[in-house]
Amino acid sequence: MNIKQKLATWTLLAALVPTLAGCLGIAAVGIGAGALMISDRRPSDTYVTDQAIELRANKGIGEKYGDRVHTNVTSYNRTVLITGEVPDAATKAEIERIVAAQPNVKATQNELRISGLASLGGSSNDALITSKVKARFVDYGKFSANLVKVVTEGGTVYLMGLVTRNEGDDATQIARETSGVLGVVRLFEYISDDEARRLDNRPADTSKAPVR
Repeated sequence: MNIKQKLATWTLLAALVPTLAGCLGIAAVGIGAGALMISDRRPSDTYVTDQAIELRANKGIGEKYGDRVHTNVTSYNRTVLITGEVPDAATKAEIERIVAAQPNVKATQNELRISGLASLGGSSNDALITSKVKARFVDYGKFSANLVKVVTEGGTVYLMGLVTRNEGDDATQIARETSGVLGVVRLFEYISDDEARRLDNRPADTSKAPVR
């Protein structure tokens, strides 16, 4: 495991500790963000762009729909996953339009469900599943846990990242075997083993700070 992978693992563990202890809030946001960016396979400017896409898209959805919908927007390498619950097909389509219209969006994956809004208990359970999947990535040690972004909605786990075929298969298998997971959807971008090694060992670019 190289230095960047070790850094990612320790940062992830630090972020998971309060969650696994029973606190489901956001932890170590400011402290770990820089370390996570350094260890990410995305260029730093793409990392920042993804955060900006999420912020703008969430703002646009919130301004139009407020608390009438429950949505989560996750951008990875400018491909945006939209999850949550909406009341009807027209709202589902409009939210995708709002997201797709944001600057720098390359593609969208609309996984919104037409149903009532999730309960607080359901959302908490999804957060717990995400934490368990990430923790098991660390336990198994088959790849750097920071390489795979995990999003859980209604017990379904969505996996994103720039990964090799073996890394993607390992991540999928681990997620499927995690208690509480009802299904796994792979949204990976696959790269070769050589490209993975090149990205993992490139000099760290810390010139751009993450968006907060």
